[in-house]
Amino acid sequence: MPRLRGADAATVRDAIESGDPLPGTAGFAGEVDDQLVRDVLGREPLYLDAAADDRTWSFDPTELAEPELLDAGSVVEPDGQRREVWSLPTPEIETDHEAAVSAVREAVLTSVREPAESGLAVAFSGGVDSAVVAAGVPEVPCYVSGFADAEPHDVAAAREAAAAMDRDLRVVAFDHADIERAVPEVVHATGRSNAMDVGIALPLYFVAERAAADGFDRLAVGQGADELFGGYRKVVDPAEDHRVAAETVRGATREVIRTLPDQLPRDVLTLRAAGVDPVAPLLHDRVVDAALRLPADLLATEKERKVALRRAAAGVVPESVRSAEKKAVQYGTYAARELDRLARQAGFKKRMDDHVGQYIDALVGGEV
Repeated sequence: MPRLRGADAATVRDAIESGDPLPGTAGFAGEVDDQLVRDVLGREPLYLDAAADDRTWSFDPTELAEPELLDAGSVVEPDGQRREVWSLPTPEIETDHEAAVSAVREAVLTSVREPAESGLAVAFSGGVDSAVVAAGVPEVPCYVSGFADAEPHDVAAAREAAAAMDRDLRVVAFDHADIERAVPEVVHATGRSNAMDVGIALPLYFVAERAAADGFDRLAVGQGADELFGGYRKVVDPAEDHRVAAETVRGATREVIRTLPDQLPRDVLTLRAAGVDPVAPLLHDRVVDAALRLPADLLATEKERKVALRRAAAGVVPESVRSAEKKAVQYGTYAARELDRLARQAGFKKRMDDHVGQYIDALVGGEV
């Protein structure tokens, strides 16, 4: 097993010495000079064993007795002392809209074109995020998953987008038996059994599992775009939205970006459990830097979200794809709907507190 993932030791060593939070990587974690590290956005997970007296650690929480996720931006010294080395930077706002969009475009296109196409597939939902990622690697197949007895939003959108982009699309249809099989595997891999995390992870798991079966060992994903570029409804009018503490669009966007270190391990661990390594070009440092410089009206407005990213995608993806809205993956694939249906069929009624979570716990425990 590698002792460092995502970057070479020299780059991480320099980043520690300089305190540079964005040293030109797509995230990193591991051991350098007997120090344990995890990058500022937590793009690579690293776990310590809370049950051990020493610094027992792993990239995989299933290998530890009591896994504890290391905070993003942290370094653990040889004596076990932890310190925050990197924090989310606050670069100057680029007030020139044309220059800001141009910077986003250059950063995004450079990043999506970097991955080698050999052994690579793309997770494709038909939205602008995954379409831009797919545009960077034009010869690789695209995968989408959705519930089998319907045509979920993500599958329909992916079919339309793939046709517009002339791409090879492979649809992974999952049914109730697949969900019942995969839920324990996802929970074991991620250590998470709440309904939201499982609902998000399942469609990724099915896509990755199929891609791995087809011979691919890496999966390119669009993760990070919603957080970096103002893709959530709650950042549009944050002063009136209880889901965020910030009162400005930029403040709310930064608040959402800070949720990435907790979210990303779920996705990374899910994909690796299914047999592929994730490639997330929209989370590269150069993209993060360009996104952090955006003014509020290039993030989200009442009429449009991910404004700068959509403008940067002009001419890169078809107009119908560039402007398309999509649902969250757990809803767009019907994963959440069918988890709820299975829970009710198993006797966990909606009137019960967290009925889907109780069903997941029972399924993992072999009690369903």
